[in-house]
Amino acid sequence: MRKYLIVTVLIFTAARLAAQNPADSTYSLQVDTTGWFADRYDSLTTAVVSASVAGNYIPRGKDFKAEVITAAGLCKMACCNLAESFENSASVSVGYADAVTGARQIRLLGQSGIYTQMLDENRPVMRGISAPFALNYVPGQWLESIQVSKGVSSVINGVESMTGQINLEHRKPTDEKPLFLQASIMDNAKFDVNAVSSLQLDYEGRWSTAILAHIDGNFIPMDMNGDMFLDDPLSHQISLANRWLYYHPSGLQVRFGLSALSDSRQGGQHESFFGSAHTMSAMEPAGKLWQSNILTRTLDGYLKVGLPLDEDGSNSLALVADYNFQSMDSDFGFRTYNALQHSMFVNFLYQREINEDNKYTFGLSNTLDSYNENTLLNLSDQISNTHTLLNTMGLFGEYTFHRGDAFSLIGGLRADWFNTAGVRLSPRLTLKYAPVEQLVLRGNAGRGLRYSTPLVDNIGVLSTGKTLDVVALMSHPLEDAWTFGASATWYLPFEGLKNTYLSFDYFRTDFVNQMTVDYDLTPGAIAFYNAAGSYTNNYQLDFSIEPIKRLVFTLTGRYTDAKINLQDRGLVEKPLNSKYKAVFNAQYATRMNRFIFDFTASLNGPCRVWDFMKAYGYENGYTQAYPLLYAQVTYRTKKFDYYIGVENITDYTQNSPIISAANTASSAFDASCVWGPLMGRRFYAGFRMTLWKTY
Repeated sequence: MRKYLIVTVLIFTAARLAAQNPADSTYSLQVDTTGWFADRYDSLTTAVVSASVAGNYIPRGKDFKAEVITAAGLCKMACCNLAESFENSASVSVGYADAVTGARQIRLLGQSGIYTQMLDENRPVMRGISAPFALNYVPGQWLESIQVSKGVSSVINGVESMTGQINLEHRKPTDEKPLFLQASIMDNAKFDVNAVSSLQLDYEGRWSTAILAHIDGNFIPMDMNGDMFLDDPLSHQISLANRWLYYHPSGLQVRFGLSALSDSRQGGQHESFFGSAHTMSAMEPAGKLWQSNILTRTLDGYLKVGLPLDEDGSNSLALVADYNFQSMDSDFGFRTYNALQHSMFVNFLYQREINEDNKYTFGLSNTLDSYNENTLLNLSDQISNTHTLLNTMGLFGEYTFHRGDAFSLIGGLRADWFNTAGVRLSPRLTLKYAPVEQLVLRGNAGRGLRYSTPLVDNIGVLSTGKTLDVVALMSHPLEDAWTFGASATWYLPFEGLKNTYLSFDYFRTDFVNQMTVDYDLTPGAIAFYNAAGSYTNNYQLDFSIEPIKRLVFTLTGRYTDAKINLQDRGLVEKPLNSKYKAVFNAQYATRMNRFIFDFTASLNGPCRVWDFMKAYGYENGYTQAYPLLYAQVTYRTKKFDYYIGVENITDYTQNSPIISAANTASSAFDASCVWGPLMGRRFYAGFRMTLWKTY
């Protein structure tokens, strides 16, 4: 705790010094694009001009159709981390990888989140062994916004995006907020604390920095369903980040930063759940409780340099470099998985604007991943040590044509050399057409390629008693898919109705090669193999309206037709993949935004189960549809927001999420087949404090 106290004191001291800087100008006009501080006036010498921005919206001018979750949207719920930031979205579904570790996974266009490229301010992140828990590693209150785009996108950041991209925008060093504090606690004593300080360090505004700190913890064991397993893993996480910006009047920009994280979590059976009558028959063969213990440490550094080559900035060079180190020491019952990952990403770009309508970009990139894995996956195995080097070198070009706001075309082509698979070409095309001001039509198509990391991509298989195919799990085949999609967004021109739109989109993904996980091929085992022919069709309808000032209704519906090609059975409905999801959100703010009321309801459709699950309460082969309800009330003062809320109001949870929980030594034991909520009704309360810069 001494370290956390020192960090907090340093942030607070630096913030106060910046706030009291006598060299600051006496007047500033600040445009607040987040919508957080609407109608607030924090000092007599500073005017705050606010613009109301919805929590979720579809921007009109983007070439790609994107759903933007703003800072206001991130405040609608507890949002302790990124995994909890998509409850208002039907585009992105978030579930658990298993019922013991707390690993979260997203789904976009009916496919696992491993096919969605995650970006941190346009730098690829959350790759390799970081993927299973990375959503838990991004504090929601560190973020300024989230942009979700479906389908394939630009070739500039690689071609790992098969179903879409999610780009994270962090709080900026240039923010006029020397100190932001947030803390929340749930009724099970799970807590979350964040501190962010944005400081401008010189009179000319050339140097600025942001210091971000986070700590959370869950220390009380809970077993509400009586299966002798922790409902939520005991955990403790601390992360720190420091982001810098240097801006020169010539236009030169240098951004760099460093972040570090330590996360420990314990799941599975807990000694406090067992009395003296407990026998060893409920334990695994080693004669101890079945537990999952995971310790993760990460270190990340990045550098971004932008250099204009002429005065008007029409010619420019850019360099993006990122290094990531991650270690993961873990055990799952008798299984062991210890891994080290070193990753390097370098992207060099040249961009030229020929005129207002035409520009092109050329570039070179290199992605290098080095894995050292120490594993024991089956009782009959020997401990294995594996080193894998995956390298991708790419050459790309992209041309952009605009005809005002009415038409745009983005055509891109990459040639990538994969050190284990040779050269692959990836074309991509995006079109936007607005025949009238209120209607925007978009379409895109292209190829996606990614190295598979089967074990960490499917981390839940470690929380089973089934035999695993070690050779397949340690392989890294190249997955290949084509995605096509189109959308139409109509911004309704109804007089007196603000922020009203109706949007429809359709996307299809076809896999040329996919690493397939199969629970039914061999009884008591999980098979992994390459297969072609799997596909998804995804349909979505979005509607948003503000019928009166400060009252916003949003309704979204999504239907997914997903098929997977299984060996000896052909195309079947993809298991554990929800057929549909509908989300309704209502928000009302009183005058001056003193009180804000949020309500969210979602209906999650049924999904097909694996055949072996029919013997465990799923006789008809499907799960049931279920609702989730959320509510929150926020009270705002000049510097503070106080909020209380409740999650999962109906207290709905998946019945018996762990199959054969009382016999962890058998091959029937399985904690990986999760399709519904694991936590019931939870109340929470918290506050946010913002110290504005004074002049």
